[in-house]
Amino acid sequence: MMSSLKKIEKAYEAARQRYAEVGVNSDEAMDRLSKIAISLHCWQGDDVGGFESEQGLSGGGIMATGAYPGKARTPDELRADIDKALSLIPGKHRLNLHAMYAEAGGKVERNELEAGHFTAWIDWAKANGRGMDFNGTFFSHPKADSGFTLSSADEGIRKFWVEHAIVCRNIGAAMGKALGTPCVTNLWIPDGSKDIPADRKGPRERLKKSLNEIFAKKIGRSRLLDAVECKLFGLGSESYVVGSHEFYLAYAIENKTLLCLDTGHFHPTEVVSDKISSVMTFLDEILLHVSRGVRWDSDHVVILSDELRAIAQEIVRGDYLERVHIGLDFFDASINRIAAWVIGTRCMIKALLIALLEPSEKLRRMELHGDYTGRLAMQEELKTLPFGAVWDYYCIQQDVTAGAEWLKEVRRYEDKVTKLR
Repeated sequence: MMSSLKKIEKAYEAARQRYAEVGVNSDEAMDRLSKIAISLHCWQGDDVGGFESEQGLSGGGIMATGAYPGKARTPDELRADIDKALSLIPGKHRLNLHAMYAEAGGKVERNELEAGHFTAWIDWAKANGRGMDFNGTFFSHPKADSGFTLSSADEGIRKFWVEHAIVCRNIGAAMGKALGTPCVTNLWIPDGSKDIPADRKGPRERLKKSLNEIFAKKIGRSRLLDAVECKLFGLGSESYVVGSHEFYLAYAIENKTLLCLDTGHFHPTEVVSDKISSVMTFLDEILLHVSRGVRWDSDHVVILSDELRAIAQEIVRGDYLERVHIGLDFFDASINRIAAWVIGTRCMIKALLIALLEPSEKLRRMELHGDYTGRLAMQEELKTLPFGAVWDYYCIQQDVTAGAEWLKEVRRYEDKVTKLR
């Protein structure tokens, strides 16, 4: 009986030939894919709890639903869970960390955090050859209870959050220096109004002032890449969000920061895939936070949806792979948390592989010559080419289980580790 490995190799050889017939070198596609790093978000592993207190965070419009057993309770448990997830994901990837995951014993205020409070994370990343990205934590804090942080009319509160953002930039720069790869340090605030505000102008002017103060210190891009993240609405800010898409797009263009586009931060009928080439025409680089919006909830586990495939296509077709930083941002406490990481990240990588297996130059030529019939026919034929055989082969190339075999390992880890917590 043919072994599983031999079956995968045989299927790949047939797929390689099929793709060659349409002008695609599948070996080159896999090689390009192996160089793309996805930034895994640490907060999937503990339901956005952090380590500021034993109770974790609460309030502030951030909520993971579900009560699946076995969430990480300590930094070591979280790092072990991330290691397990990464061992089941092909490629070499990064970690995206929030300021609330500092190891400071809950005794340091957010505006007093230092790189030393993240030494264990940096050492862990360095030992595993991983880059890191970073985020300020502007929610679930007494000074965020009003719904306003960097745009607060209370000067004391505004100053506190400016100081927090400044120390986060310093921490991100230290991470970038220590790991030899720029740390994308993202800024997202929940500021907004539940009901119709009387003054939309004032908070936005204060936010601009805060951002100018935060980014006043120049830090080399070899260590730090600043990003600002927009949102349409959220819990408690249904009528007005200070940091809207238009606000941050204008700010990013004027101040040469990265713009963070979160796929769950727009209207349900709006797609990020169509925005990429528009903003990249004016920006050097962008950050993507890839999630899956379902009605009110913007943070479902990523699946291989049409929109995810369209996002990957835009990145590849536009030759943006070196200019787009891809991170994930979802949290589901209703299913196995490690499985959620693996499903979401593998789907993101699958979408990129599908895009890399597309004869994009041939499609562009058809379009330029007005051959829309040929373009549509080719696009539809591509959907039934044996992408799955290439994916399975890529997985074994990267020493990762192919197919759904990874779930067995997650189950074993659950029985031996997470169920005992």
